Amino acid sequence: MSASTRSLLVWLASAACFIPLSAVSQSQPSSTQAAATANSADVKSIESILAATYDVISGPAGKKRDWVRFHSLFYPGARLIPVGRRAGETQLGARILSPDDYVERSAPFLEEEGFFERGVRNKVERFGNIAQVFSTYESRHNSSDAQPFQRGINGFQLIDDGTRWWILTIMWQAETPDAPIPPQYLASKPARVR
Repeated sequence: MSASTRSLLVWLASAACFIPLSAVSQSQPSSTQAAATANSADVKSIESILAATYDVISGPAGKKRDWVRFHSLFYPGARLIPVGRRAGETQLGARILSPDDYVERSAPFLEEEGFFERGVRNKVERFGNIAQVFSTYESRHNSSDAQPFQRGINGFQLIDDGTRWWILTIMWQAETPDAPIPPQYLASKPARVR
């Protein structure tokens, strides 16, 4: 590749970073997502949108989740990405889901088995109107369970559009024997987010 072609490609890539967010072509939101209006208390801060995310997916067996509230937290085109190995496979992989895909795949388990997830430590990095958070989580079938059946880290990418916070991406990986959670991401109580 010639130096002039390489320079043009670098310029085009960097120029794309300066397109106003409102001008970026987005995938069409689902009908559920388009109709969802967020509770202002859920989206007023980084801390509140994280708390709302954990709250809306948590509940006892037999309790329907508020999927309209869930959808209201996500920016149109947002993605949820579980990372891990499928049963019987050695290759690590990722599955890219829309909020609708997540509801379709997860609602039966969450609502039939009982599921309570909470953040135990949040490591926040913020610049301007963007933030990324490593939120260490613990999952239980009952809120009173002494020990979680699973722990891991949720990686949130968030944007503040000037009126509220939105979730752009949640990528997560469960803790495994070969991928333990490092000590700096563990804490005895939930951390406050700035």
